[in-house]
This record gives sequence, structure tokens and C-alpha cells, in this order.
Amino acid sequence: MKIPTKGRYAVSAMMDLAIHDKIKPLTIAEIAEKQNISLSYLEQLFAVLRREGLVRGTRGPGGGYRLAQPANMITVAQIIRTVDVKSVDQGKEHEDYLPYMLWTELSKQIFSFLDNITLAECVDHPDVKSQFEKQQLVINTESDEDRAAA
Repeated sequence: MKIPTKGRYAVSAMMDLAIHDKIKPLTIAEIAEKQNISLSYLEQLFAVLRREGLVRGTRGPGGGYRLAQPANMITVAQIIRTVDVKSVDQGKEHEDYLPYMLWTELSKQIFSFLDNITLAECVDHPDVKSQFEKQQLVINTESDEDRAAA
């Protein structure tokens, strides 16, 4: 089973928020640029994430989004379910079809696995920390170049 695009993008964006949670709120534009996700697509996802209580926004200068709950209380499966209900419910009209039953059971197993992985565990992974540090280095280098050109 492949995780739907909505789910992958939402998890990536939420990981970005979790990494920055104690640093500063992030705007959707910042997340879109860093994660290479369409701004309008990300806005749609954040509308759902906000409505379901996973993120909270702050308006004005210095505003942006933060996690609405601690990262250790949000699971990867919860994020995916929130933005892509189809991944859980699709195909109910074929419940007596044997392959459907197999894929349904497999999906349940995958979501059960993902229900045991929190956002905090994801961002504490050494590879994620390393990638975050690389992104920060690129962003800081680009900022320095912009200041020097001005």
C-alpha cells in the first residue's frame, strides 16, 4: 500500500512544525518552500488539520502555525486519516470481494503500525535531525548571500 500524497505531504509539514515547535511558528509559505509542496495544496491541507485540532494558527507579524498538541500525542496514522479519509474508507461497496478483504486487512495492519509512531519519534530520528540541519545551513547561506547582494 502506498501512502496517499495528501498523507505524505501532511506528515512532512507536521514534522516541519514539530522540529520548529520550540523555535518559532512557521508560515505555510515557509513550509511549502522547504518541503517543495504547492502553496495552494498545502493551504487546503492546513484547513483540514486546523479544523481537526492538529495545528493552530496565529495571525500578524511573527505569526504562523504551530502544533496544537504535543508532538508525542500525534501519530502518523492520525495525520494521514485526518487529511485523507478515503485511505481508510474506500471501496465499501466491494466488501465481499476477496482481494478487497485482503487489502482492507493489510491497510488495517499498516495503520495499526503507524498509530504507534508519534511525530516526536519521527523528528527525533537521527536522519531527520541531520536533514533539518542541512536545510538550515542552506537557508542561512541563502540569507547571507541575499544580505551581501543588497
